[in-house]
Amino acid sequence: MKPHRRVVKQPVVLLVEDEPLVRLTQVDILREAEFWVVEAQDADEAFELLKTRSDIAAILTDVDMPGSMDGFEFARLVRQGWPEVGVLVISGKTSPDTGDLPPNATFLHKPILPDALVAALVKVMATTPQRSMAQES
Repeated sequence: MKPHRRVVKQPVVLLVEDEPLVRLTQVDILREAEFWVVEAQDADEAFELLKTRSDIAAILTDVDMPGSMDGFEFARLVRQGWPEVGVLVISGKTSPDTGDLPPNATFLHKPILPDALVAALVKVMATTPQRSMAQES
């Protein structure tokens, strides 16, 4: 049985996906890999969550979503305002053009095997500046 409360050392991933079945599948994959998952259905909702939470270690965002910005714009916003947060962008329809991805962000095409998704998240978290221990407590 999965715990209802986050384990202190469990990395927090903000998952931004508008398709409920895709989001549910990704949540299962991430929880199985022992991530704590916070969900948003679009970049606007995710942006509000980022403003109120200091424990997010990485974002996993789709590109094509409803709302005021797509996943590329959201990824650039995250990198600008939260440089310590890892950024993984995924899409089954769109590929990034020059300038779409911020520095140290990773892009993967859907469909993605679960192990590849988890490995990419671990990698983007490892390539961003780390928070101090005081920020994680």
